[in-house]
Amino acid sequence: MKLNERSVAHYATCDSPADHTGFLRKRVERHHHHGTSYQRRWFVLKGNLLFYFEERESREPMGLVVLEGCTVELCEAAEEFAFAIRFDDAGARAYVLVADGQAAMEAWVKALSRASFDYMRLVVRELEKQLEEACKSLAACRKSPRRSSSSGRKRHLSNPALQPLQEKPTTLENGYSTWSSGGCVAGGATSPDHDGGQTKPPPLPPRRRSAASSAIGSPAPGLSPAMLESPVPPETVCFSKLHNWYGQEIAVLRREWQERQKRGHP
Repeated sequence: MKLNERSVAHYATCDSPADHTGFLRKRVERHHHHGTSYQRRWFVLKGNLLFYFEERESREPMGLVVLEGCTVELCEAAEEFAFAIRFDDAGARAYVLVADGQAAMEAWVKALSRASFDYMRLVVRELEKQLEEACKSLAACRKSPRRSSSSGRKRHLSNPALQPLQEKPTTLENGYSTWSSGGCVAGGATSPDHDGGQTKPPPLPPRRRSAASSAIGSPAPGLSPAMLESPVPPETVCFSKLHNWYGQEIAVLRREWQERQKRGHP
């Protein structure tokens, strides 16, 4: 593999973000003295390229390791926290590196193992497989509710006993239901309950204070004291009487407003 040294050196020191950085001790084989020594170097991982510098502030890398066709594994060495980068080729050089601690060693092994193009290709294939399965599952979920809802609607329409329950939905007036459990209650009639008696009417709505009342609670002009009390006895559930009683206050306020408009006072 031929690399442009100037371009590689620029890439090593440019402002592009690094995937991992840190100090490692790099093993050096000394064949003449038949000994082994370690040199402390600053390592920078960018993509699948592992650069190492003499110092952290150095502007030119001392060497480069292309992380393709390699495996990263722990190794037995005299130094603790050692790991090696080995290549598949028979005569390829192995790089033995030593971290400063257990956490640093694990972080470097993890980062280097994921740096090769082969690893990224496997990840992309796995993600594509998961996306395909998710799309199939989503398509199946979108089809399933439509079939169940349509079939449920057909079964409901074919059952006459269920239709009246849907024709008269329960509605709320003033916070209370205007329909009994047996259906609509018209003309103040009550429907029998399970005990053979009469169903209890819903509680009367709380008495509202008039918008025109004073701070001490005096009634608005035009409203007689008899109008402040509900004429509907608690034994009835007739909504029309409640509606008319509450409408008296609105009618009085409307007349007062019309008179002020005629006098020219807003």
